[in-house]
Amino acid sequence: MSYFLWWVLTFLAGSVPFGLFIARIYYNVDPRGSGSGNVGATNVARLCGFKAGVATLVFDFAKGFMPIWVGMAISDNTFFLSMTALAAILGHMYSPFLYGKGGKGVATTLGVFAALAFTATFLSSLVCILAIVLSGYVSMGSLLLVTVLPIFLLFTGKYALIPVSLAVLVLVFWKHRENIDRLAMGHEKPWRKKKS
Repeated sequence: MSYFLWWVLTFLAGSVPFGLFIARIYYNVDPRGSGSGNVGATNVARLCGFKAGVATLVFDFAKGFMPIWVGMAISDNTFFLSMTALAAILGHMYSPFLYGKGGKGVATTLGVFAALAFTATFLSSLVCILAIVLSGYVSMGSLLLVTVLPIFLLFTGKYALIPVSLAVLVLVFWKHRENIDRLAMGHEKPWRKKKS
C-alpha cells in the first residue's frame, strides 16, 4: 500500500504543468493554444524564448529525477523504481490538471534515467543532441534518444531497466505520432529557422 501511495504521489508530481505556469505567469502566453499546442520545453522555448524553454526543461527533468532519487532511499527494488519511473512520465504525459493531456515525456524521461542509469542516459543524450544539430528537428533527437537508450542500458549492464525503457519508448513514440507523420511527409517544423 505504501508503494502504491508513492506511485500516486509521483504521478501527481509529474502532472504539474510547469511549462504552462512559466508561459502564463511570466509571458502571458498559453502554449496550449499556440505553436504545437504542447506544454513542453520545445514549444515554450519557441513561444517565450530560450530562457523559458530551459526553465521548463529543468523543472520537467526534476519531475523525473527527484522521485527516483527519493525512491532509491525507500527501496532499491527494480520493480518499485520502474513503476516510479512510469508514474512520473505518465503524469507528465497525461496530466489530470490538463484534462488528460500533457507533454511528450522526453525531459521527464531524461530525469528518470539520469537517476537510474547515468552513463546510458548521458550517451543517449549525446545521440539526441547530435541528431538535433544535424537534422534541426527536436522530435528526431527525442525519438532517437528513447530508441538508443535500451541499447546503452544493455551495454552498460543495466539489464533490469531494459523493460521499463522499452515501455517508455512505446509511450514516447505514441506521443510523437503526429511528429512522425510530419517527418515522413517533410512538414515537421525545424528547431532552427531556415534562411530564406
